Amino acid sequence: MNERENRPITQSNAVTVIGLGPMGQAMTRTLLTAGHPVTVWNRTARRADGVVADGATLAATPREAVEASDLVILSLTDYKAMYDILDGSTASLAGRTLVNLSSDTPDRTREAAAWAASHGAAFLTGGVMVPAPMVGTEASLVYYSGPDEVMNRHRAVLAPLGTPRHLGADPGLAQLMYQAQLTVFLSTLSALMHATAMLGSAGMKAEEILTELLATADSVGDILRAGEETPGAALDAGEHPGDLSTVTMMGATADHIVDTSRSLGLDLALPLAVQAHYRHALDNGHGSDNWTRIIDGIRGSGT
Repeated sequence: MNERENRPITQSNAVTVIGLGPMGQAMTRTLLTAGHPVTVWNRTARRADGVVADGATLAATPREAVEASDLVILSLTDYKAMYDILDGSTASLAGRTLVNLSSDTPDRTREAAAWAASHGAAFLTGGVMVPAPMVGTEASLVYYSGPDEVMNRHRAVLAPLGTPRHLGADPGLAQLMYQAQLTVFLSTLSALMHATAMLGSAGMKAEEILTELLATADSVGDILRAGEETPGAALDAGEHPGDLSTVTMMGATADHIVDTSRSLGLDLALPLAVQAHYRHALDNGHGSDNWTRIIDGIRGSGT
């Protein structure tokens, strides 16, 4: 009898969720609504009370949770937490699939995939691109990477969590996309708070300010998608036509933001970082190029 045949019998549509922060709880409820038996485990057991009341089964140990399902979803702080939790359950991993929806670096996800394989488990990396309240809605989107066969086998079960987008076999790709998306998101949040602080120095209330600033944030995508301002194709071709906006123009604005922020006594970390991108391009003789030329400095290129 092989190791898989010697395992406890599990229901084919059963799912285990390990980690019951807001995201793990939202995923558990979504899977229950979709008709899946769900077993859960969390370091702090009382966090399971709500989902257990909704129909989930609380496992006493991580090993019991793993053995309850062939599909194990992890929603944790980072990948180190996965090792800490599953260290005593590795003998039960063979033949199962781990779907780690935690945040970490692409390299650590690749290491985790190799670790899972060494214990006979398949592995998918994922990044959930919505906050917990939006999990399971039409707006929800989840990036995945890992072997095609593994993704195809579990796509139907994972789909209720959010529209699945499989980026390829490399387990690091979903995490790379997740971190790239969060780079835009977190930078935008910091920019909104910096701008709010600037206007607040003149006595303007955040309640009024954010309405104006959010309109600007909302318009960025429309501006970049409009006509010649669309940077994607030109970037791929290594072209930076400065017909509508130039490094010199945008760099001057970056200088003014630094000067204004300094005069107001604000933290300069964000405006100085932006200014540095434009100064690098200017120092390399690209003042007449489109603002997209700043990607050279971000890439670490000396050109």
